[in-house]
Amino acid sequence: MPLPRTRGTALRQRLAELRGPEVPAKALDARALAALAANPGCERRAILDGAGVDKTALASALGSPAAFGQSQFALTRGNAFEAKVKADGGAELLRLVHERLDRGAEPPTDAQVADLTAIGPEGRTARTALALREASEAQGWTLLDHPMLALAVAGSPAFLEPDAVVVHPDGSWTVVEIKSFPMLDGSADPSKVGAAARQAAVYVLALEEVAARLEPAPKVRHRVLLVCPKDFSNLPTASAVDIRKQRAVTARQLARLTRIEDIAEALPDGTCFAPDLPAGELTAAVESVPATYAPECLSACELAFHCRDRSRAAGAVTSLGRSVRAELGGLTTVEEVLAAARGETGDPDDPAVAALRRAAELRAEALGVTACR
Repeated sequence: MPLPRTRGTALRQRLAELRGPEVPAKALDARALAALAANPGCERRAILDGAGVDKTALASALGSPAAFGQSQFALTRGNAFEAKVKADGGAELLRLVHERLDRGAEPPTDAQVADLTAIGPEGRTARTALALREASEAQGWTLLDHPMLALAVAGSPAFLEPDAVVVHPDGSWTVVEIKSFPMLDGSADPSKVGAAARQAAVYVLALEEVAARLEPAPKVRHRVLLVCPKDFSNLPTASAVDIRKQRAVTARQLARLTRIEDIAEALPDGTCFAPDLPAGELTAAVESVPATYAPECLSACELAFHCRDRSRAAGAVTSLGRSVRAELGGLTTVEEVLAAARGETGDPDDPAVAALRRAAELRAEALGVTACR
């Protein structure tokens, strides 16, 4: 007698149907979850990520292949820098944690490096949780190199692997992000720092789930350590990054992912995102899910080129950027904006309409003066 289908089982089966028969699920990582949190209104990305669809293969099948990602040279350079930071049992890394985050503690002269060897992601996750508990009880410095954490996403676990987690003598835990982009005169590219902060926030949420199962629950610090090359050298330097805002945004978005079932139920029967489907059928399936495109998607989502083309064809103002979209209020298309500026449509009392008409008057006046000259 088959077991009754629970709500969670039914959702997993529905997501498997959307992914395609015999198509393995692509595991979610912290980078994908952080990108999802950066665009919480995009139902298309939510359902594709929730179903474990390989968006790189999907974008290629749609004729708009993704063009972002690290080069092999950048990966090699990043791996070499990370190995340098963690050399000698992570002595330099622990020194930076002590200097930037916990100067009141004893220097990490006798730090331990936890053994996280285990079979499979589930085994490594359990071993990491045990190592964190033991390190918190030891009341000393401990480095966990590439621990494995699990975070529940849409009813199934996503396995995450931060660069490092450091346990302080007071039992608290710190996430460490090691990046290969430079820190010039003590500061780095704000967009890259923001992306690293969103990624670290995912790890912090996963650590908080581990801490909640311990008694007493250790403190998971909301200031993470970002380690980068100093200036144009290969010497490591670090900065403390407060990720409370990113953590809150990510937590809200992950809570919204429980609504994937609602998105899936609204799709037409037979909808499938398998990359081997005919192009027309696959395009119709993708277009059946609303997307919220913004230029920032170009550096975060594999389907960005496809969504940009559709957004431009529809004349959506979101293709001009979120800041422009916010300034235009209820005007959602470029045609509506131009008509309002010309005085053909729109409420004159609407601040956005009034500003557009004033801008059109100033433009006409400037062009008239230029023509006279």
